Amino acid sequence: MLEKAEPSVGSDVTAPPTQLVLTFTEGVEPLFTTVQVRDPAGADLAIGKPRIEPGNDRRLVVQLPALGRGKYTVTWHATSVDTHKTEGTFQFTVGH
Repeated sequence: MLEKAEPSVGSDVTAPPTQLVLTFTEGVEPLFTTVQVRDPAGADLAIGKPRIEPGNDRRLVVQLPALGRGKYTVTWHATSVDTHKTEGTFQFTVGH
């Protein structure tokens, strides 16, 4: 399960983030984990491939393009190292 996100679930951030960090309750397999980010108009953003933070298989990092103002939607599907699957969606707002 998702433990926390940076930017935080439902947060309103003043500066556009350059990366999205998802921290899970268990280690995840990046090859079987997907992250999708949609802009305020609902279009998919071209984002970096999810990668594990070195030394911590619970933290998944995704590079983001330059973000403008507005509400972004993150949808993720994760497979843990013990093959459990989980998914979720949340939003954060930039410069609202």
